[in-house]
Amino acid sequence: MIDTNAFRQTLGNFATGVTVVTMNDGGDDHAMTVNSFSSVSLDPPLVAYNADKGTDSHDFTARAENYAVNVLGTDQEWLSNRFAGEHKEMDDPFEDVDTTRGETGALVFEDAIAYLDCSLAASHDAGDHTIYVGEVQEFGVNRPSADPLTFFRGEYGRIE
Repeated sequence: MIDTNAFRQTLGNFATGVTVVTMNDGGDDHAMTVNSFSSVSLDPPLVAYNADKGTDSHDFTARAENYAVNVLGTDQEWLSNRFAGEHKEMDDPFEDVDTTRGETGALVFEDAIAYLDCSLAASHDAGDHTIYVGEVQEFGVNRPSADPLTFFRGEYGRIE
């Protein structure tokens, strides 16, 4: 049997970028911090992220049928923390974040390094997570010279 804590620690040795995934179900905006984002295909343009079934955020993408991936810079650790759970105490967690609506209706952070706005193309059951695959409808780079926020061994970092 696999020791899940040891497995998590082993996986923590793989450095990842940090993103905030936003969704809009036609009325409500929602966001969550995600480091399980990845490219899937260039043709058609597909990306994916994994959502923990035990979180409040899990089913929101399926209801919304869209999501935007906002790639964070080293100066945006506060956004990562906010949408990793700190926002639950806030009336409007987006109130001081400059945003626009992507083509799908999901919020795009104007100061994100880059963004990908996606319509939900597929979802796949994967143990205690769901893999959400999105077809990219719109994308862009807002800050081409910014350094990316990374996560490695349980801590934020930067590429040097």
